[in-house]
Amino acid sequence: MRKDDGKSIALVLGAGGARGLAHIGVIEELQARGYRIEAVIGCSMGALVGGIFCAGGLPEYRQWACSLTRREVFRLADFAFGHPGFIKGDRVIGVLQQLVGEHRIEELPIAFKAVATSLDSRSKVWLDSGPLFDAIRASIAIPMLLTPHRYHGQDLVDGGLLAPLPVSGAREYTGLRVIAVDINAAHPVHAPPATTASAPEATDRAEVGNLSAIETGWTRLLQSVGRGNPAAPGVKVNRSVMELMSRSLSTMHGYMTEMQLVRDPPDVLIGIAHDACAIYEFWRAEEMIELGRQAAARVLDQSEAVS
Repeated sequence: MRKDDGKSIALVLGAGGARGLAHIGVIEELQARGYRIEAVIGCSMGALVGGIFCAGGLPEYRQWACSLTRREVFRLADFAFGHPGFIKGDRVIGVLQQLVGEHRIEELPIAFKAVATSLDSRSKVWLDSGPLFDAIRASIAIPMLLTPHRYHGQDLVDGGLLAPLPVSGAREYTGLRVIAVDINAAHPVHAPPATTASAPEATDRAEVGNLSAIETGWTRLLQSVGRGNPAAPGVKVNRSVMELMSRSLSTMHGYMTEMQLVRDPPDVLIGIAHDACAIYEFWRAEEMIELGRQAAARVLDQSEAVS
């Protein structure tokens, strides 16, 4: 029988690219305080972290994510020349499947659902059965960046287009307290551990020097957007298009989230600032995890003090 102590929860994890690594820290803080996560509803990176957590693979994923360097992040990109998106996503999904194993959503020990967007019906699609990584791959398919995921006869893309913080998906779990994690919050970011301000280590400097060949592929793809032809070989890397994409997505997610929170407010809302990191900075895992833990601790301290 479920204890009536307010610690049985449905956890809603929002979209936001690499900022979604903060979800790991939130989950760890919740568990450290004795919260029982009985259901997870995730969008985009929230679906990825949440699905892996429900499958029992979060420790392995955390270790792998924290080991990634800039160079390794770029090398995970399998470019999708001739397809509707820069990256196919098969490489990173393959790595995650090796880490976590194959699972079906309906057989997970913790209830899970992901949200994606159907380009065919122009509506949200809730994925709560079938192969776990089909649901994750569909939910993370940021348009233009990752190719759409063809599933059950539909072209599915990032759920963040319509539901970046899918609190409505938690309403079926009656009796559970709903805690949501918004990683597109407007408030200023609280200072994380002192890592980004320090000078890069020697290994980082070496990696940056080795990035040019990998990043040239990114550059030639990104600079071809709107021009119809790739940049000349040897052109200096220009991240302006990625920055524009990151800021545009954060703006859209933030606006959509505000509307969702008016309609479906959670019982507890944990916020991670939209400028904590860019959507593609997956090499900042340790920093984002700690930021998530700190944000959760602050909000839970306040919530527990009045409950």
